[in-house]
Amino acid sequence: MGWFKSKLFSSFLVPPLNILLLGTAGLLLLKRHPRIGKLLIGLALGLLYLSSTPYFTARALKLIEPPALQESSYRDEAQAIVVLGAGTYFQAPDYGSDTVNRLGLERLRYAARLYRATAKPILVSGGKPQGSTISEAAQMKSALVNEFKIPVTWEESASHTTFESAADCRSMLKAAGINRIYLVTHAWHMSRAVLAFEAAGFSVIPAPTGFTTLPTDPLELYLPNPQGMFESYLFIHEVCGWLWYKLKILVEGVF
Repeated sequence: MGWFKSKLFSSFLVPPLNILLLGTAGLLLLKRHPRIGKLLIGLALGLLYLSSTPYFTARALKLIEPPALQESSYRDEAQAIVVLGAGTYFQAPDYGSDTVNRLGLERLRYAARLYRATAKPILVSGGKPQGSTISEAAQMKSALVNEFKIPVTWEESASHTTFESAADCRSMLKAAGINRIYLVTHAWHMSRAVLAFEAAGFSVIPAPTGFTTLPTDPLELYLPNPQGMFESYLFIHEVCGWLWYKLKILVEGVF
């Protein structure tokens, strides 16, 4: 329920709902306050274009993405690889059950590459925040073991947020004497994830994947599309999430 309330609240802050609300407010004000109403409608249309056009959305998202992990960093003294869940492919007809979604697969593919280069043990992390039949951690473990042929040492399956994941992973790995980790997640999610995991007491080597890229066709840069809207959603969601985590750490202290 806590995850649901958080998701409901955050939906008012990100596109497209925030733009729809702005435009609706403009329509409601047209009769009594036509100048304000027209201003809000114009602002909503302008924001709709900006928030769905790759030239603006991809560039915004790249601002919060760290650099890729270089192979020279494989020599760093990380003790384990932590892979964060990214959601569920619900009731997948081609697999016969809930399984890891496409974003999760991108993270697992990179985790498998990192494991083959470093041979560090893997922890998969993710509970059932969206109400799946099995945890995201179990879904990831199944994919890594059965499809990528990569062993999984630890499975953290209780967390519903990145913040909870950091605390639960810390409890699990502290017992094994592990403090320094490779953290695998999407590049656009990495800043918030590092903030949470460092607050939990980890020394983190970011291992981002799924970087944002710009279309090569100049025309596509300026034409609104669904991918642009998704990128603007991710950008605002991650910035708001980072600010919320920062405030939470400042008020409540470290874990």
